[in-house]
Amino acid sequence: MPDTIAACPWCGNDSLYRDYHDNVWGRPIYNRRELFEKLCLDGQQAGLSWLTILRKQTTYQAAYDGFDPNKIVYYDDQKIASLLSDPGVIRNRSKVQSIILNARGYLQLEAQGTDFAEFLWGFVGGKAKQNSFASMQQVPAFTVESEAMSKALKKQGFTFVGPTICYAFMQAVGMVNDHLTECPKWQVCHELAQMR
Repeated sequence: MPDTIAACPWCGNDSLYRDYHDNVWGRPIYNRRELFEKLCLDGQQAGLSWLTILRKQTTYQAAYDGFDPNKIVYYDDQKIASLLSDPGVIRNRSKVQSIILNARGYLQLEAQGTDFAEFLWGFVGGKAKQNSFASMQQVPAFTVESEAMSKALKKQGFTFVGPTICYAFMQAVGMVNDHLTECPKWQVCHELAQMR
């Protein structure tokens, strides 16, 4: 039994999903490589459930060299073919190529002297937004901020970064606190955000 009751209904009763809810989702992440990995994984989710990707996260990390953009950017046709035959990842050519394009975009930003973490956190003014939603029906699918992030990322060559994917990403990495107010993790994430 988990130590806490997950009050956000989206995680259901799956133990992996509940652990993700309790210990990962909504906690602020400021490490640029972790943010890159999460953004890429959220793009892989398109048309699927997050739980599907969550179950494959470890195999994704192995298949994509720990999400090191400096390695991913050099993936060739042979590597792409290898990924397309790997049952540990989503075998969709567009999604495989998306991670390569995202690595290029990441490195392009860094070459311009732009820190990837600062770039992303800039869409919320560098500080986590604390929402106060009482039900899932109140939680938006996207926001003005996620639309702006999506537009800016696409301009840098990123793909699978639509406004809805960007908002799911913002929720997951703690740029917005979208735990429901009755959820004990709302306060945890709120306090972590104040430590920045």
